[in-house]
Amino acid sequence: MARRGDRTVASSGDSGLDEKISEWLSLDQHPDSIAEVNQLIKEMKFEELRAIMMSPLSFGTAGLRSKMGAGFSRINDLTIIQATQGLCKYLEKLFPDLKERGVVVGYDARNNSKRFAQRTGNVFASQGVPVYLFSKITPTPFVPYCVRRYKCICGVMVTASHNPKDDNGYKVYLDNGAQIKSPHDKGISQCIKENKLPWQNSWILDDRNPLIKDPYNRICSLYFEDIKQYSFYRDTNSKTSLKCVFTPMHGVGQRFVELAFEAFNLPPFTSVAEQMVPDPNFPTVRYPNPEEGKTALHLAMKTADENSCNVILANDPDSDRMALAEKQPSGQWKVFTGNEIGILFGWWAFTHHKKQHPELYPGSSVYMIASTVSTKMLQSMAREEGFVFKETLTGFKWMGNLAFDLMAQGKTVLFSFEEAIGESCLCDIHTVLTPSVKNKKIVIIKPFND
Repeated sequence: MARRGDRTVASSGDSGLDEKISEWLSLDQHPDSIAEVNQLIKEMKFEELRAIMMSPLSFGTAGLRSKMGAGFSRINDLTIIQATQGLCKYLEKLFPDLKERGVVVGYDARNNSKRFAQRTGNVFASQGVPVYLFSKITPTPFVPYCVRRYKCICGVMVTASHNPKDDNGYKVYLDNGAQIKSPHDKGISQCIKENKLPWQNSWILDDRNPLIKDPYNRICSLYFEDIKQYSFYRDTNSKTSLKCVFTPMHGVGQRFVELAFEAFNLPPFTSVAEQMVPDPNFPTVRYPNPEEGKTALHLAMKTADENSCNVILANDPDSDRMALAEKQPSGQWKVFTGNEIGILFGWWAFTHHKKQHPELYPGSSVYMIASTVSTKMLQSMAREEGFVFKETLTGFKWMGNLAFDLMAQGKTVLFSFEEAIGESCLCDIHTVLTPSVKNKKIVIIKPFND
C-alpha cells in the first residue's frame, strides 16, 4: 500500500479491484466514505472492498435502493451524484423544455436523506434546471403531487420506504406523476454510465442558488385543501364513535395525518408516543413495515387497549403505505390484509361515484385497476356492477401509467390497488389521485390543464 495525500492506494493483488478502488478515491469527495474505504484498505479487507466496488448499483423501474455506505454498489454522495447526472442528461434528451418546467426533489427522515436530496437538487440546478426542493421531510406522495401541480418534468424522492434503517433509495417519477417504467429505466441507466465523472459543480451544495425554491408550505396547503373536496360526511365524521390510534413508525407521517384528520373533520387520534417522532434508527421495531402485521403493530395495539380505541392506522416511514386494524368484540385485533383494505376502498369509490353518475353504469368509460398479484374481487365487482376492470403487472408504476393513459382518453379511473397495502383513488373524471408507489395517503391533483 502507498498513500497519495489523504487517500490510500490499495495493492490487493487483483488489478481489477485495485483499479476500481483507485477510481473511487479519485472521484469521491465526501470525507466519511473516503475514510471508510481507507480503513478497509488499511485492514486489508479486500473481500469487503470487492463487494462494494465491483458491482455497480442497478437503476431500475423502482430507481435505486441499497444499503448506505462507500462504494459503487451502495447509496452514498457519489452514487447519488452519478445517478442524478444520468437522470438529468436523459431528461434533457426526452424533454426539450426541462429548463423551463424543472424538477421536484423530496426526502424522508432517514439518515443522510436530506443531504442526498440537496445533492440531487444541486446537480440539476448546476445545469440550469429549476428545482423545487422541499426544505423539510415529506410523505412520498407530496413529490408526484408537486410534479403534477407545478407541471414539472420529473420528481425524485429520497427514501427507502419500509426497508431496514441502513438502507436508502432514490424513487423517480415522470411528468404524469407515476414512477418510471421500461424503457425509461434502461435509458437512464445508460446515461448514468456515460456521466460517471462528477461535473464541475456537482459537489457544491449552494443554499443560495436562485434556481432552487422551497415548495413545502404551498404544497402542504394545497394538498390538504384538495382532499377536503372528498370529505363527503364532515358532520357525520365529527360525531363518530370510532376512536383511532395512529403510528407513523418513526417516519414522516405524524403531522400530515393530523392535517388529513382535520381536513375530514375527524376527531383527533391518539398517537403511539414511542413512535410519533421521526427516528431514522427505528428503535422500537425490527422492521419498519406495517405490512408485517401484529409484530409491527404491537405498540399501537398496546396504546389502543390503554386508551379504549377500536381502530389502528399505521403508515410506513415515508407514508405511502397504510395498515388497518380493528378491535373485535372478542377483544382480539383483526389486522386487515392489503386485499381486504383494497376491496373496502374500491367498494367505497364505486358506491359514491355511481350515486353521483348513475348514467355511466353499465358502460365502458369507468375503470378500476389491480395488479396481477392482488385479489380478483374487483374483476367480479366489475362484471356485476357494470364498470371495466384492468389488470397490470406488479407495481404501481404499471397501474399509475395505465390510469394516466386511460384518463388521457377521457376515461374515469376510480381506483387501483395492490395487495401490499397500497391504493390509489379517483372519484371524479376531473381530478386524479397521484398514482405513486403503493400510495395510501389521499393525494388529489387538479385537472391536467389547471
